[in-house]
Amino acid sequence: MKKVFTLLERSWLGAPLQFTWQKTLGNYLAVTGADHTVKIFDRHGQKRSEIILPGNCVAMDWDKEGDTLAVISEKSSSIYLWDASTNKISQLDSGMRDQMSFLLWSKYGAFLAAGTVKGNLLIYNRQTSRKIPVLGKHTKRITCGCWSSENLLALGSEDKMITVSNQEGDTLRQTPVRSEPSDMQFSTMKTDDRNSTSESTISVVVGKKTLFLFNLNDPDSPIDLEFQQRYGSIVCYSWYGDGYIMIGFSRGIFVVISTHIREIGQEIFQARNHKDNLSSIAISQSLNKAATCGDNCIKIHDLSELKEMYAIINLDDENKGLGSLSWTDDGQLLAVSTQRGSLHVFLTKLPVLGDNCSTRIAYLTSLLEVTIANPVEGELPITVSVEVEPNFLAVGLYHLAVGMNNRAWFYALGEGYVKKLKDVEYLGTVASMCLHSDYAAVLFEGKIQLHMIESEILDAEEERETRLFPEVDDRCRILCHALTGDFLIYGTDTGVIRYFFTEDWQYVNEYRHPVSVKKVFPDPNGTKLVFIDEKSEGFVYCPVNDISYEIPNFPPTIKGVLWENWPLDKGVFIAYDDDKVYTFVFHKDTIQGSKVILAGGTKVPFSHKPLLLYNGELTCQTQSGKTNNIFLNTHNFLGSLKDPEPSELKQMLTQALMLKRFSDAWELCKILNDQDTWNELARACLHHMEVEFAIRVYRTIGNVGMVMSLEQVKGIEDHNLLAGHLAMFSNNFSLAQDLYLSSIYPFAALEMRRDLQHWDSALQLAKRLAPEQIPFISKEYAIQLEFTGDYVNALAHYEKGITGDDKHLEHDEACLAGVAQMSIRMGDIRRGVNQAVKHPSRLLKRDCGAILENMKQFSEAAQLYEKGQYYDKAASVYIRCKNWAKVGELLPNVSSPKIHLQYAKAKEADGRYKEAVVAYENAKQWNSVIRIYLDHLNNPEKAVQIVRETQSLDGAKMVARFFLQLGDYGSAIQFLVMSKCNHEAFTLAQQHNQMEIYADIIGSADTSNEDYQSIAVYFEGEKKHLQAGKFFFLCGQYARALKQFLKCPNTEDNTAIEMAIETVGHAKDEFLTNQLIDHLLGESDGMPKDAKYLFRLYMALKQYREAARTAIIIAREEQSAGNYRNAHDVLFSMYAELKTQKIQIPSEMATNLMILHSYILVKIHVKSGDHMKGARMLIRVANNISKFPSHIVPILTSTVIECHRAGLKNSAFSFAAMLMRPEYRNKIDVKYKKKIEAMVRRPDTSEIEEVSTPCPFCEFLLPESELLCPGCKNNIPYCIATGRHMLKNDWTVCPHCDFPALYSEFKIMLTTENTCPMCSERLTSDQLQKPTDFTPYPRGEVEQ
Repeated sequence: MKKVFTLLERSWLGAPLQFTWQKTLGNYLAVTGADHTVKIFDRHGQKRSEIILPGNCVAMDWDKEGDTLAVISEKSSSIYLWDASTNKISQLDSGMRDQMSFLLWSKYGAFLAAGTVKGNLLIYNRQTSRKIPVLGKHTKRITCGCWSSENLLALGSEDKMITVSNQEGDTLRQTPVRSEPSDMQFSTMKTDDRNSTSESTISVVVGKKTLFLFNLNDPDSPIDLEFQQRYGSIVCYSWYGDGYIMIGFSRGIFVVISTHIREIGQEIFQARNHKDNLSSIAISQSLNKAATCGDNCIKIHDLSELKEMYAIINLDDENKGLGSLSWTDDGQLLAVSTQRGSLHVFLTKLPVLGDNCSTRIAYLTSLLEVTIANPVEGELPITVSVEVEPNFLAVGLYHLAVGMNNRAWFYALGEGYVKKLKDVEYLGTVASMCLHSDYAAVLFEGKIQLHMIESEILDAEEERETRLFPEVDDRCRILCHALTGDFLIYGTDTGVIRYFFTEDWQYVNEYRHPVSVKKVFPDPNGTKLVFIDEKSEGFVYCPVNDISYEIPNFPPTIKGVLWENWPLDKGVFIAYDDDKVYTFVFHKDTIQGSKVILAGGTKVPFSHKPLLLYNGELTCQTQSGKTNNIFLNTHNFLGSLKDPEPSELKQMLTQALMLKRFSDAWELCKILNDQDTWNELARACLHHMEVEFAIRVYRTIGNVGMVMSLEQVKGIEDHNLLAGHLAMFSNNFSLAQDLYLSSIYPFAALEMRRDLQHWDSALQLAKRLAPEQIPFISKEYAIQLEFTGDYVNALAHYEKGITGDDKHLEHDEACLAGVAQMSIRMGDIRRGVNQAVKHPSRLLKRDCGAILENMKQFSEAAQLYEKGQYYDKAASVYIRCKNWAKVGELLPNVSSPKIHLQYAKAKEADGRYKEAVVAYENAKQWNSVIRIYLDHLNNPEKAVQIVRETQSLDGAKMVARFFLQLGDYGSAIQFLVMSKCNHEAFTLAQQHNQMEIYADIIGSADTSNEDYQSIAVYFEGEKKHLQAGKFFFLCGQYARALKQFLKCPNTEDNTAIEMAIETVGHAKDEFLTNQLIDHLLGESDGMPKDAKYLFRLYMALKQYREAARTAIIIAREEQSAGNYRNAHDVLFSMYAELKTQKIQIPSEMATNLMILHSYILVKIHVKSGDHMKGARMLIRVANNISKFPSHIVPILTSTVIECHRAGLKNSAFSFAAMLMRPEYRNKIDVKYKKKIEAMVRRPDTSEIEEVSTPCPFCEFLLPESELLCPGCKNNIPYCIATGRHMLKNDWTVCPHCDFPALYSEFKIMLTTENTCPMCSERLTSDQLQKPTDFTPYPRGEVEQ
C-alpha cells in the first residue's frame, strides 16, 4: 500500500476529523475539524475549495453523482451546498427554526433529507427545488437515518423510535427500540428466495450493544442480536455480499454474521485484528476487500478469504490512535483519520495502465508516476513523475507519452535519465496512442494523427511531419490502430485494414473484412497481424499473401493480444481476458497450409494485465503498480526436468511440438527414449516441413527407408511438390494428391496413385494428365478387379488396355490373356477358348484350362491343355470324360504315374493285359505288374525278376504262393522269407525237410533272434552241430553255440574251431574263453590243436600281447619247418595289429621279422642281378643261421656263392670254412662242393669295403647294412626294398603297411616288381611320397 498524501493542519490538531469522499468519481475529499470550516481536497492532496461555517460542522454528504456536497453546522438552520463542477457554494434555507442535526442524500433521485435537534424533518428535491417540511417526525433529536433504493427514508432519534417515511415525508411504519439508535442502514436480508432484491431490512445499532434488524415485510418479528460482553461495544458495521454483516467492536475484534433466518445468531468468522481497540471498519465492494483500523495500524482482508491478511499498514507516529476509515467508490484510495487530527490517504488500487514496445514496458506505479523497464535486456527500471493522473499511456523505443482527455506529454528516454520534450493538444479526446522509434500515432474521434515525436531534430520534409487519417473523401471511422517500425496499421468500421509505410509515406496494403475491425495487434515486424472484429471473432492476417486465417476457439471476452518477442518463436501469440491467457500458434508452413491452433490456456491471478511475452514468460501489471511474472502452462518444458513422470514428459513433448520447439522436443525424446515419442517428433517435423530435422530424427531411430526418401526430396524448391511428398510419407494421400496437382509436377499425383494401386483415382488423373497411360493403368486395374472377383469390370478394363501398338506387344498379349480368362469366367466360352488358342502363351492355355475344368467344361479344358502341351493335365481331363482313345494318344508324353494307373486299370478291365502291364510299369505299380505276369500272362520268370529288382513284399508273397502251387518248396521258402513271412517259411521248411535251404536264405537276410533260435533248435535236434552252433551264435546264445561247435568232428578246414573262436571273441566271457583254450591245448581230448587257432583266439579277444607271443611261436615253428613266407606273414600281420592298437612291439618279433624279410629280399635282388645287395642280405641271414635249421647248408652255400660273385672274397672264405665242418660237409651240393673246397684251400682275404652312410638320428657314419648305430645306440629302421638302414633325406613309406623304404631304391624296385615286399599289396611308383616329417617311423615302436 502506497501512501499518496497526508493532511495535517494546525487548526485540526487535538480533535477528531470528519471526512467524506466524493461519490462515484472519488476525485474530491471533504474534511472538517473543530475549525468551523470544510476543506475540499483533490485526490492528490491539493486543496481545491473551502466552506466557512458559523459553527463546527455537524454532518456532510455528497449526492449520488458526486456533483454536490451538502453541509450542516452548529448555530445554523441553513444547508450549505458546494457544486463540484463550478466550485461554487450556495446556501439553502431550511425554513426550520431549530438547529440541524442530521443530513443524508438519497441513493436514487435528488432527495436530500435533513433532521433537526427537535425531531423535525426537511426533504428537499434538488431537481425541482421543492422543500417538504415535516414537523414532529420525532420528539427528540434525529441522530441517524438511511435511504432505501425505493426512496424510503428511515430515521432514528434520541426518543428511541425508528420511523419509516416515503419521499413525501409520510410515515409508513414506526417501531420503538430499547435504547438510543445509531448507525442505521437499509439492506436485504439473506433469504431462500433469490429473486427478492428490494431493500426491506433496516439494521440499527441500539445502545452500542445490540444490532436491531427490522424487516418491513415482517414488522411484528424484529430481531435483536446481542454479542459477548468481552467484545466491547459496537463501533461500526457494514453489510456486504449476500446478506452478510461485518461488525467491529471496541476491543479490537471484528465478527461476520449471516442474516439468513437459519444462520442468524451464528458467527461465520471472528478475529481479533487489533490489540487494544478498533475504531472503524470500511468495505470496498469494487475491490472485494475490507479494512479495519485500530491502535495505530490498518489491516486489510480479502472478503473471499477472510482468514488471509491482504495487507497491514502501520502508522507508527499515530500514538493517540486512529479514527475512521473510508474508501473511494472505485476502491483506488483509502482515507483514515487519526485521533490527533491528521488524515492519511493510501493508494489501494491503481488504474491498470501499461504499454510495451518490443521488450520495453511502461506501467503506472502511482497516480503520478510511470515506471519504464526492460526485463529481457536487464536494464534498471526508470521512474518518471508525470504532471497529471493519466488515462492513457504509450511507450516507444526512445520515448514515453502520457496524457488525459485531448492532451499528451512526451518524454525522451536516455540511459538512466528522462527528459520532458513537449505536450501536445489534439483535436479530440484521445482514445489510444502508439509510439515507435520516430513517430506517434494518436486515435481520437474516429481519426488518427500520425506525427513525428521530435520533428525539430530530424531534418525531415514538412509533409512527412504529420498526417491525418483517413483521407477526407474516405467515409469511415477508424476504430483501432497500431504502429510498428515500418508501418502504421489501422482498422475501420467498414472492415478495412490498411498498412501505411512510413518510409515511403504511402499506403502499401489494404485488406477488406466483411464486418468492422475493433482491434489490431501486429507482430514485432508487422508481417503478421491479429485482428478482432465486431463479432468478437479473431483472425490472423498475413499481408504478404493477403490471406486471413480464423483463430479457432477464440473466446469472445478477449481484451487484448500479445505476440511472443523471443526471436526463435515466430508465430506464437497469446490472447487474454480477465481470468485466463490463451496461447495460440500460427503454423505458417505445414503440409496442410497455414493455420492457427490453440496450444492451451493459463489462469492469471485477479486483476493482472499482460504487458510482455518473452520465451513463455508473461510479465503482467497488477493493481498495486507492480509487475508479476507468470510462466505459461504451454511452456512447462522450459522448466526443470528433474525426475518428472513419463506422462508429464509426454505432455511436455506435445506442447513443444505444438509450439514448433523441435530442439526442446529432441531433448525430451532423449530422456523418454521411446520409439513412439521419436516417431511422434518425426511426424511433427514432416507436418511442419522441417525436412532436415526429420532426417536427423529418422537417422537416430534407424529408419533407413525414411532417411533415404527424405534425402531425395529435401532439395525440392517448389513448396507444393515438397509438401505433397511429405503428405504422402505421412499417409495423407488425398492431401498429397491436391498438393501435387497444384505443383509444377502434377504427374507425381498419378505416380502416387499408381504406386498405391488406387486405380480409380489413377484413371481419373490419367484422363487429365496423361491419356497415353490409360491402357497401362487399365491393365493393372483389371488385374486387381480379377483378384477381387469383379470379372465384368475386369473384362472391360482388359479391353481398354489393348493398345494395338507393336511397341507394346507384351502388354497387349497380357491384356488379350485377361480378355480370354474373363470371357470364360463370364460364360462366353467360345470367345475365351478362341482367344486362348490364338495366344502364344502356354501358361494362358493352362490357366484357361483350369478355369474350364472348374466349370466342368472338360472337353474344352482338355483341348487347351493339349494345345499348351500340358499332357498330364490333358490326359487327366480326357480320363474324366472317358475318352480313352485320346488318353492312349497322349500316354507317350505323360509322366504322371496316376494317369498311367488309371489307364492301366481301364485296359485290365478290357482284358488287354499286355497294354495294362506296360501302363502299370509306367505307373510303378509293381504288385499289379507281378499279379498280371503270374495270373494272366503266365510269365513267372518276369515276375521273379521284378520281385528281385523291386524287393516288393506283396509281390514276393504272390510269387511264393505261385511256387507253392507248383510244388517248388525251395523257391516258395525263398520268396516267403523275402516277403518277411518267416514263420510260414519255417513251417514249410520243416514240413518238406528243406531247413538247409531256409537256413541259407535266412542267414543272409535281416532276421530276428527268434527265427535264428528256432533254426538252431531244429538243427540241434537233428544232431547237425555245426549248423546248430552257427544259428545259436547268430541269436547271441554263445554258450550253446560253443557247446555245439566243440561237439563237431575235426575236419580239414576246421570250420567249427574258427566259428568257436569267433563265438568266444563276441561273448567276452572268461569261462567260455578258458573252455576253448583247454580244447585248443588238448586238455579235454588229449589232442592239441594247431597254435594258429590259439593265435586267432587271442586276436579275437583283443589280447594282443598274448597273440604276439603266440605269433612268435607260430612263426618259429613255420621257420623250423622251412615255411619262411608263412612265418614272415604271421609276424607282419601281428606287427601291424600291435601298431594299430598302439602297443609296443616286442624286440624279438621285430628282429625275427627283419631277418625273415632280409631272406625274402635275397631272391628279389638275385633275380634282378644285384649280387652285392643279395650278398649283404645273405651275410645277415648266415649270421643268424640257427633260425633256419631246415636249410642251413643251402643258405650257407648261397651265401658263399653270392659273396664270391659280389667280390666279398673274405666273407666267402669265412662261410666256406663253416661249410667244411664235418656236420655240413657231406650235405653240400655236388655242383658246388669242389669250388668251395678250393676256396678254403687257397684263401683270398681281399674284400670290397662296405659303403658308410649317416645315421638318420645322429648323423654318425656307419656301414649301410648295419642297423644298430654305435653313436646314439638306436635301432635304425631298415628299408623294406634293400634291407639297408634308412637315410634321413631319402625317406618314403609304403602307403599300405606304412613301413619305411629308401625312396630312390624303392622306386627302382617297383620298375620290375608290382607289389610291396613287406605286405604284398599292389603298388606303383606314382603312389610313393616323401614325407616331410619322419619322426613317427623310427624309435619307440620296438621294445628296446
